[in-house]
Amino acid sequence: MIKTTRRGLLAGAAALAAGPARADNAPGITKTEILFGQTMPYSGPASSYGTIGKSADAYFRLINDQGGINGRKLRMVSLDDAYVPPKTVELTRRLLEDDQVAFLFNTLGTPTTNATRKYVNSKKTPQLFIASGATQFGDREHFPWSMGWQPTYQIEGAIYAKYTLKNAPDAKIAVLYQGDDSGRDYFKGFKDALGAAADKMIVASLSYEVTDPTVDQQILSLKDSGADVLFMTGIPKFNAMGIRKVFDIGWKPRMFFISSTGSSVATAIIPAGVEKATGVMTASYLKDPTDKQWANDPGFLEWKAFLVKYYPGADLTDVNNVYGYTTAQTLVQTLKQCGDDLSRENILRQATSLDIALPMLQPGIRVKTGPTDYYPLKQMRMVRFDGVTWVPFGEVISG
Repeated sequence: MIKTTRRGLLAGAAALAAGPARADNAPGITKTEILFGQTMPYSGPASSYGTIGKSADAYFRLINDQGGINGRKLRMVSLDDAYVPPKTVELTRRLLEDDQVAFLFNTLGTPTTNATRKYVNSKKTPQLFIASGATQFGDREHFPWSMGWQPTYQIEGAIYAKYTLKNAPDAKIAVLYQGDDSGRDYFKGFKDALGAAADKMIVASLSYEVTDPTVDQQILSLKDSGADVLFMTGIPKFNAMGIRKVFDIGWKPRMFFISSTGSSVATAIIPAGVEKATGVMTASYLKDPTDKQWANDPGFLEWKAFLVKYYPGADLTDVNNVYGYTTAQTLVQTLKQCGDDLSRENILRQATSLDIALPMLQPGIRVKTGPTDYYPLKQMRMVRFDGVTWVPFGEVISG
């Protein structure tokens, strides 16, 4: 189901033409294995994201059952950092210095990955497809070994602002954002897209920390501001708490946006209460597994069959399992294009030479990178929760 362009095939051919690589041309590479690592919050406030690492690892097992990549099996060391940056630093050092991994893959979190980025770049180790939409993870000039994967938070924030300007130009907007680089990125994209109208339209903004027990006080204060549009960013746990509190106090904003980072039906909407989330909007680039329009879609059926076989017991309603699967497919294509040259330099070169359509991306959305483009995904679609699933509306929007 993975489609490659002539550009991608030529890149792979060029790598093969360069001749076989030495088994030692990167740590973690042998004639039979590609060893790489990641940090993932299997515990702590962001533990609902842990299934991303599990679903990706399951996909690598599928690839190994098919013979691996160019005869090499994939082995990922995935360590629990509990979404605590100092722990991420400790474990990243272990991965690079003790485990001697070839590269890092899909490390999750803005504050956690930011804490390791300078060190990883000093080691000239690829830090590929970071599980964060922070704009800073496309800074190839200062951190050329680190790159993100999903659409940036600034792009996503801008989408909500443009939708508001078009459909409610007289809106009074309240913003509740996670008090870290990810939340500030969302807020910046939102304000920038509002342009000169931002100061007039945004009547209140507050932040919270992932260590806070609730966001109840912030929601009450934002309601008292007189706002009739609410934009909330965060991980599933906090978006769920926000949705629930907005409903329980009888606040009925005419538009309620939540960030895609906390929009999983399984880990955000159901815990909030599906009846309380009805009408909430977000933006999407993945096919949501609860959306019945994909019931007979070949890509969805392939994903579902994979999950049942390789990750039994996984939640089939959790879009994070789509995320892990799709990022893993991106890495597999990158490594295929490397041929036998698995030097760190070539791994990064191929990661920045992608143009592929993947089966669980929304139609019309592609993974595209280049030597000067470290942002693989730049398009999204607006979706609205109808009490059962996220329903797409409108066209694909490019950032």
